[in-house]
Amino acid sequence: MLSSLPPPTLSPAVPPYVKLGLTVAYTVFYSLLFIFVYAQLWLVLRYRHKRLSYQTVFLFLCLLWAALRAVLFSFYFRDCVTANTLGPFTFWLLYCCPVCLQFFTLSLMNLYFAQVQIRPSKRSTFSAGFLGVFLAVSLLFLVVNLTCALLVKMTKTETKTIVLVRVAINDTLFVLCAVSLAIYLFKIAKMSLANIYLESKVGEMGKSVKVFYC
Repeated sequence: MLSSLPPPTLSPAVPPYVKLGLTVAYTVFYSLLFIFVYAQLWLVLRYRHKRLSYQTVFLFLCLLWAALRAVLFSFYFRDCVTANTLGPFTFWLLYCCPVCLQFFTLSLMNLYFAQVQIRPSKRSTFSAGFLGVFLAVSLLFLVVNLTCALLVKMTKTETKTIVLVRVAINDTLFVLCAVSLAIYLFKIAKMSLANIYLESKVGEMGKSVKVFYC
C-alpha cells in the first residue's frame, strides 16, 4: 500500500515571481542608495567641504556597502549558479565584506559620540587613543571574517565549526559596540553643551544635503 505511493517532491519555499520581485526591489533600492550617496560625496568635493571627516568616511562606507549589495543581487536575475559558486575572495567580498562595513560604521559612530562628551582641551589626546582602539577592533573583525570565509572555500574544515566561531566573534563585537554607543548617547543626553555641539556638527554635515535638495 505504502510502496504504491509516489515519492514526495520538494517545491521552492518562495514562488519564482515573488523571488524575482524581491530581487528587482532590492537591486533598485541599493542602486538608488548608491546614486544618492555618490551625489553627496560629489557635493562635498564640489563645494570644497572638508574632505577627510566623519561625514565623508561615513558616506564612503555607505557607498561601498550599497555597491556590493547591488552587485550581489544583480547576479540573481539570470545567473544564480555563479552567485553560489564564487571564488574565495569574491565570495568574501560580496557576502562578508558588507558585514564588515556595517561594523566599521558602528565603530565610527562610537568614535564620533565618544569625542562629543570629552572636553575640548582633552579631545585631541582622547581621539588619538580611541582611534587606535577603533582601528584594532576593526582589524580584528576584518581578519576573522576574511579568514573564516577563505577557510570555508579553500579547505575541508568543518563548515559548521567555522561559522560558529565567526558568528560568536561577530556578535560579541557588535553587542559590545552597541552597548558602548548606548552608554555614550545616554551620557550625551545629560550634557548641557552636547546639544549645541551636535547641532553645530549636524549643521555642517547637512550643508551638502540641503544643496542637493535645492
